[in-house]
Amino acid sequence: MSVFESVGSLTASPWIYAVVAASVLLDVFVPLLPSGVLVIAAATAAAAGTATQAHVPDLLFLVLSAATASVLGDLVAYRVAWRGGERLDRAIARSRRLTHAQERLGTALARGGGVLVVVARFAPAGRSVVSFCAGAARRRVREFLPWSILAGTAWAGYSVALGYFGAHWLGATWIATAVSLVALFGAGAGAAYFIRRPRES
Repeated sequence: MSVFESVGSLTASPWIYAVVAASVLLDVFVPLLPSGVLVIAAATAAAAGTATQAHVPDLLFLVLSAATASVLGDLVAYRVAWRGGERLDRAIARSRRLTHAQERLGTALARGGGVLVVVARFAPAGRSVVSFCAGAARRRVREFLPWSILAGTAWAGYSVALGYFGAHWLGATWIATAVSLVALFGAGAGAAYFIRRPRES
């Protein structure tokens, strides 16, 4: 059974964009939500529907909905952390990992090196850590927002491309979806390694 068939009527209605957007927006607070899986499944369904001339999700709208939701989720987390006050500061201070992430992020943003924000978007829970740390560190929104937009767009485009081209090359089957997910998780593992590696002095 193809992914398009399994997703069913949802992919043939505008609700697919709302479901994708809600999942992506909320996973900054609940990183376990399968937002990447959902984006890939919708893109795979689009590839399957193209072959059968069925009504399918529009790829551009799919990228835009996922990217926009990603940025909005980042900004919500950023503002929550900004207003978190001393309680959030104490919570971060108790974690050496979060303290290090906050310091590294602050340095990167101050130097215009927000590539860290983009890379973290692909790492498991990286988006959450970056957004909360940026807000808790009171970084200016103009330092954070452009990189968040770039990160959300890159992640959404990559995820949609994996689902769409994976289905074209391997067929709209569970094998194509599995290979696309492996590629997504592989990018996440690489991003996590990049973030955690010691900085050169």
